[in-house]
This record gives sequence, structure tokens and C-alpha cells, in this order.
Amino acid sequence: MFGMNVKEIDAIELDKWVSTPDHGFRVIDVRQMSEIAHGTVPKAEALPLSVLPAKIHEFSREEKLVMVCHSGARSAQACMFMQQQGFSNVYNLRGGMMGWVRSGFPAHRLA
Repeated sequence: MFGMNVKEIDAIELDKWVSTPDHGFRVIDVRQMSEIAHGTVPKAEALPLSVLPAKIHEFSREEKLVMVCHSGARSAQACMFMQQQGFSNVYNLRGGMMGWVRSGFPAHRLA
């Protein structure tokens, strides 16, 4: 959808991942804090897209990352940016939070 090199994961698959102990990946919500306050994917970390370049040193190129936004557009941008920086295990949540909720999963408040 946003380029052939952006890997996508759907809500059902992501729910399986976040339900597995020791899943070995991080979920990064790249929306603004005001959006994230309404709820996100379980175990997600808040990191607005505008802040991502300044925080890239906090990620390992070996870890799996799942990027989340409202519709999948900003998270696809985040995936492309991460790939340009040498990250290959980056996934975009297809449909973003809209797809997550449409698939029947609840939005969780950040702890």
C-alpha cells in the first residue's frame, strides 16, 4: 500500500504477538500524545513520529518493531524512516488503530 518494502501486520496477528509472553518485539505508537490518551495497543510505547529521529538511538537494529498510528499512514512513514536507518525488522499495523478496533480489539490506556 505505501511501498513494497514496508512489511505489514494485521490486528489479529498483532494480538497474537502481544498475547505471547517473551514476544521479543516492541510496539511503538507514533501518534500525538493527545491521540494516544484515547487508547492504544496493549504494551505499546508512546513515541510521536516527530520525536522518532531524536530517539532512534534507543532502538536495536536486531529487535522487531511494530509501528502504530490512527490509520496506518504515519506508521508507514515511521517504518520507511526506520528502514532508511538500517532497521529491517519493522512492521506497520495495517489500518492502524482504526483497523485494531474494527477487528474487535479494545484500545488500552497507557500505564
